[in-house]
Amino acid sequence: MRLHIHQLEKSFGSKSVLNGIDFTFEQGRIYGLLGRNGAGKTTLFNCLARYLDHDRGGIGIDLTEEAADPQSFFSVPRPDYRESDIGLVFTQPHLPDFMTGREFIKFFIEINSDKVINPKEVDEYFRLVAFNPADGDRLIKGYSHGMMNKLQMLISMYILQPPVILLDEPLTSFDVVAALEVKNMIKSIKKDHIIIFSTHILQLAQDLCDEIVVLQDGLLRHIPQESIHSPQFETDIIRILQDSPEVSEYQQP
Repeated sequence: MRLHIHQLEKSFGSKSVLNGIDFTFEQGRIYGLLGRNGAGKTTLFNCLARYLDHDRGGIGIDLTEEAADPQSFFSVPRPDYRESDIGLVFTQPHLPDFMTGREFIKFFIEINSDKVINPKEVDEYFRLVAFNPADGDRLIKGYSHGMMNKLQMLISMYILQPPVILLDEPLTSFDVVAALEVKNMIKSIKKDHIIIFSTHILQLAQDLCDEIVVLQDGLLRHIPQESIHSPQFETDIIRILQDSPEVSEYQQP
């Protein structure tokens, strides 16, 4: 399985954010997405997840075994991928705070019964993400940011199990122990998915990623795999990022 992006463009008014991105992501690999504030990482994720329409270019999921480059993949008409094929875990959780965690998971499973892979008991789902089942009976509005993020990850990683999982700054709200638990969860499911996560933490990118790409000037730049664990990695990445100015967040309609 591969996720192809071909000549992807997105602008907000006169400001061009994505400038013709060409890249292919492959199953069984964890990709770290780096970039300065305002570089367009969240915009890219929103386009991939169909929360935002792109202006030009193509996005497609190739389920064939034979590898094809993006240009040849998009050279013939293909069925569009479903919105449920890509799951996005937001930096800021969007959950109904008037429900308990248990009520929310039960409700989510019920309304998505046709999409749930191998349904389980709610407590079993909780244990998969190291979420204390006793906390499931508390209102979500009393949860910490990290607890809310665990519920988000539970939905994408274990209930819906979409082929492509996007994680927008996934570990910023976790303490050291919880962050390690989540890192192990991500590693445990990678063989069946394409996982892309954005982060500003270079050490995390080194520890967790098989591949690293930098979003710079609206394009994706692949970092050679052998560079990820080299002593010069941090210096090289900072040098690349310094060539891209930090900009304010784009105002999306």
